[in-house]
Amino acid sequence: MKLRSLSLIACIALSGAGVTAAHAEVGTNLSVPQPPVKNIVLVHGLFADGSSWGKVIPLLQAKGLNVTSVQNPTTSLDDDVAAVKRALALQNGPVILVAHSYGGMVISQAGNDPEVKGLVYIAARAPAANEDYTALTKKFPAAPASAGIKWQGDYAKLTESAFLHDFANDLPESQAKVYYAAQQPMGKAIKTARTTVAAWQFKPTFYAVSTQDRTINTDLERFMAKRMHADTIELKASHVSMISQPEAVAGLIMKAAHVAGY
Repeated sequence: MKLRSLSLIACIALSGAGVTAAHAEVGTNLSVPQPPVKNIVLVHGLFADGSSWGKVIPLLQAKGLNVTSVQNPTTSLDDDVAAVKRALALQNGPVILVAHSYGGMVISQAGNDPEVKGLVYIAARAPAANEDYTALTKKFPAAPASAGIKWQGDYAKLTESAFLHDFANDLPESQAKVYYAAQQPMGKAIKTARTTVAAWQFKPTFYAVSTQDRTINTDLERFMAKRMHADTIELKASHVSMISQPEAVAGLIMKAAHVAGY
């Protein structure tokens, strides 16, 4: 049964009465509250690498959280899920799994690990199990960045123009160019990949919608967040809100860590 969003304050206030309403459904006794989840595993999306979390990581570490940023090969969904599972196996205790963009598919698949206590999606894909994500995107106007994907053999990258204007459109150009230089190519196998698991169906879920997104349609993000019954925030940000608004993104992750810990 999926846990609905509760504030930490509400959890503490209600613990004196025995249990929260949400925990009462599963019969959990809160007389000895669990500590907040301490392990955060971050999963980057396409046309990026683990450095895309560079502004969020120190904010989480300052709160005493153990943070791991996975380096996905972005060669195939299976390869990326395997990379995340290796990272999960190295954690000591419960985990909050966080993803940006395509990484949402990865954590939806890898998030069925019993140590994963919550999922956070940052402008991320969130298909249902066995859903054709490409077909889902076609129900909404195409995002401009898609026109900037250029293939060379079995791998694709965003052009510099698309990266600057449609992927990281709220970053200073000089900063966006640094991330452009670090982008990883996308493997062709990812185009047709489908998740076989949708961990968001049975885990506490959080979503940050980017209202100025030119890589994933904003209304598609809202649709996926609503379908997941996610605790949702909206940020006036480009696709890379974790870079342009790291405080807000870190705040959502910390909220997930507190909620999942009670």
